[in-house]
Amino acid sequence: QVQLVESGGGLVQAGGSLRLSCAASGRALVGYVMGWFRQAPGKEREFVAAVRWSGGSTHYPDSVKGRFTISRDTAKNTVYLQMNSLKPEDTAVYYCAAGWTAASAPAQYAYWGQGTQVTVSS
Repeated sequence: QVQLVESGGGLVQAGGSLRLSCAASGRALVGYVMGWFRQAPGKEREFVAAVRWSGGSTHYPDSVKGRFTISRDTAKNTVYLQMNSLKPEDTAVYYCAAGWTAASAPAQYAYWGQGTQVTVSS
């Protein structure tokens, strides 16, 4: 089992920045893909970013490319999401997830954190 705990959410103004953290424990993360998803009220869960633990290759959708950066600290078993140039439409609950393949579908991830709220004001 992999346990994931997110932190770092909060309220920021449009154009501001926020850094989310996801601390992992349990199984070793080598061979896993770590992903960030978000879900706004009344909307489906949306892929935000992914990083392969071994090697650190990343993938982003066009909606966040150039603004968000996913990274991992192998010594701390922690994955981060640096969010810059935030927009009101980025407002959502952000979830950290772990899976075995590089994919953007939530069903491809077996482990999920509890979520952290990010609110971007105009």
